Amino acid sequence: MVSLKLSSALKKLSGRVVEKTLPNGLKVRLYPDSTTPVFSYQTFFNVGSRNERPGITGISHLFEHMMFNGSKKFKCGQFDKMLESQGGHSNAYTSVDMTVYYDNAPSEALETVMELEADRMRALQITPKTLETERQVVLEERLMRVDNDIMGMMDEELSSLVWKAHPYRWPIIGYAGDIAAISKEDCLAFFRTYYAPNNATLFVAGDIEVERTFRLLKKHYGDIPSGPPLPPVVNAEPEQKGERRAEIHFPAQAPYIMVAWRGPPVRHKDTLVLDILQFVLGVGHSSRLVRSLVFEKEVAVSVSVNWGWRVDPGSFVITMELRPGAEAKEAERMLYEALDELFQNGISSQELKKAVNNLSMQTLGNFSTYQGCAHALGCYELFWGSWREGLGLLSRYAQIDQNAVQACAQRYLKPELRNVVCLLPAPTPTGQGPAEQSPARQVKI
Repeated sequence: MVSLKLSSALKKLSGRVVEKTLPNGLKVRLYPDSTTPVFSYQTFFNVGSRNERPGITGISHLFEHMMFNGSKKFKCGQFDKMLESQGGHSNAYTSVDMTVYYDNAPSEALETVMELEADRMRALQITPKTLETERQVVLEERLMRVDNDIMGMMDEELSSLVWKAHPYRWPIIGYAGDIAAISKEDCLAFFRTYYAPNNATLFVAGDIEVERTFRLLKKHYGDIPSGPPLPPVVNAEPEQKGERRAEIHFPAQAPYIMVAWRGPPVRHKDTLVLDILQFVLGVGHSSRLVRSLVFEKEVAVSVSVNWGWRVDPGSFVITMELRPGAEAKEAERMLYEALDELFQNGISSQELKKAVNNLSMQTLGNFSTYQGCAHALGCYELFWGSWREGLGLLSRYAQIDQNAVQACAQRYLKPELRNVVCLLPAPTPTGQGPAEQSPARQVKI
């Protein structure tokens, strides 16, 4: 199978990664490759919305913005100017489990990038002015991506059904009231705890010289003090005892349906089986749900399936955008019929082979660029405990059989464990567009 050949290729890559941990706890992983005179420099902080609490939801994402507003040596705006002057660029993102900063630049800019990144880890400047500026930016972002966005508001509603006690229940961007209330003192405490070197892993891939890179890392990062032990994340999620539902009324062209089931944490043996099930059900035009609901029964415009790795138990989500005029109840019934067919008869050998081959190609595609390579290795480290574990995933996919996929579907996608959000089109008042409306929510549990 394709996956076996690709797995062998990835294992060869493992012999080129060099790792070291500095005395202050900063973990460093280098992948030297001189094919192209550029590099990708990525810092993974082990913090996301999972590490928040009520009252400061959204602080992880807010901090992502704050990190570009100046440090002790470099004023606000200098970071991007200095990097771009050498042909580089930077960006960042926040997820439920991590916050990642990445810089891509020509080889000669390596020490500049190190100096910039180390200084903001050491001495980020947090002022009332910059906090208020970024607070307003994030509140506007929330208005655009959640409050007035169909998928954003549905996802927020769905998360509140799937999780009742776990921090995954609130959105990464946070709740507006919490964002508005986050103080400078909250930010300082957050920075000292989560942005310390002992809570970070640095991956550098590309045209670098190993010994010189370690020497520069020690120079720029070596005197940054370690932080305190991280507060534990308590998973007090109760057992789900029945279907949970929510209904949203909002101006839209057609109904939408999102259905989710809780799945296992990333290091559970069923995680990779659910990766395959995701591809079988909803990735590509020939996948089961797309073929059935979009092309054959023509009840939906699009169907997608999302199963993302998470440190704690995650969610397996099916999203349907229905055709204008379609009945949500009928579409939902068709979805469950398709799942029942899978429960009863399993998947074909061709479906399994296709899913494994596509997963293999997707995995290998991550290593086609220095940025993709550094990011993939960093995610493997955070989720699986070591980047080496990630390089063995393809051989593990190849060992999964049809019975395992069927059994996994039966175990996790039970009717009594599903969480359903339906968005039903509401009339738009004269003179107002969808962006001016507040969604009406009705929850039934």
